[in-house]
Amino acid sequence: MDVLIHLFVGLHIIGIASLLGGFLTQMKALGEGTARFSPAMLHGALTMLVTGVILVGLNQADDNTVNNVKIGVKLALLVVILGLVYVKRDEERADKAQFGLVGGLTAANVFIAVLWT
Repeated sequence: MDVLIHLFVGLHIIGIASLLGGFLTQMKALGEGTARFSPAMLHGALTMLVTGVILVGLNQADDNTVNNVKIGVKLALLVVILGLVYVKRDEERADKAQFGLVGGLTAANVFIAVLWT
């Protein structure tokens, strides 16, 4: 079971990298007002959602303790991120505040995962 959990942790990290990487590669365009939500950001958020749900299930099945409050907070942030990226994915230009919010919430999600014990 540990190998399976580690496999999904790796996939979860790939999703985070896709979402955060898509944000970071648009920073220059954000300054110019031409940033947009890329398909990689949407796929990264979806990957995070699916692998996160699977990880919670696998950890509970393996009788590991799961901090449900932490998972709930991370899920709420991810739902906001996913909603913004999904709704605005076809627009030519993303609003600076919304685009920055996605980056900030993604970074917050990473720090919650790492620092909240």
